[in-house]
Amino acid sequence: MYKSPFLNHVHDYMLTRHYARLTIKSYIYWIKYFVNFNHKQHPSTLGNAEVEGFLTYLTVNRGVAANTQTQALNALVFLYREIIHQPLCSSLRYHRSKKQRKLPVVLTPTEIKLLLSNIAPQHQLLAKLMYGSGLRLMEAIRLRIRDIDFDYFTLSIWNAKGGKHRRVTLAKELKQDLVKQMQLAHCYFAQDRENDEYAGVKLPYTNQTKFIPAQSNSGHSV
Repeated sequence: MYKSPFLNHVHDYMLTRHYARLTIKSYIYWIKYFVNFNHKQHPSTLGNAEVEGFLTYLTVNRGVAANTQTQALNALVFLYREIIHQPLCSSLRYHRSKKQRKLPVVLTPTEIKLLLSNIAPQHQLLAKLMYGSGLRLMEAIRLRIRDIDFDYFTLSIWNAKGGKHRRVTLAKELKQDLVKQMQLAHCYFAQDRENDEYAGVKLPYTNQTKFIPAQSNSGHSV
């Protein structure tokens, strides 16, 4: 995946510990940036001083926001704690970013209706779920039929940011659209099963061998 065996090791380490793929991508970006900043020296030969210099550079020379600097710091703390096994000092001294975050723009109900009406039809349900239930993009994309409860009008969100689970409210106005989407999903599934080349779906972790050992041992795909 990466030209560097070290970065591949970091990637595999995080993947086996179920870090979110976006987190893995972000951490590897900052680790690679840090290594290049220090003339491609191996992180094991670097330490607190180099980390302080890098974080200061991001603020003074790159003008990054506080959240961006914190993200870089988190990636390096992880690197030295989990990979290098030489935890960084808890009192690092570096120039902290004071760049203020931009104030969020809050749309009025009328503006929200106008926005949703201009979204492509195939993306409208996704947008409405994100707006009505406060879902992140990947949470909405990963939503499964079994996570929808029409009795209590709630959605169950599993393994969200930080590996946490939660339950959120579901707007009753979306029931009809969700039912249609479920019916469409069932139609696609029925069509797929008629296709001899259909290989099933990827199951997370070891579920394939845990729940369907017979198919796995016989060589058949799920």
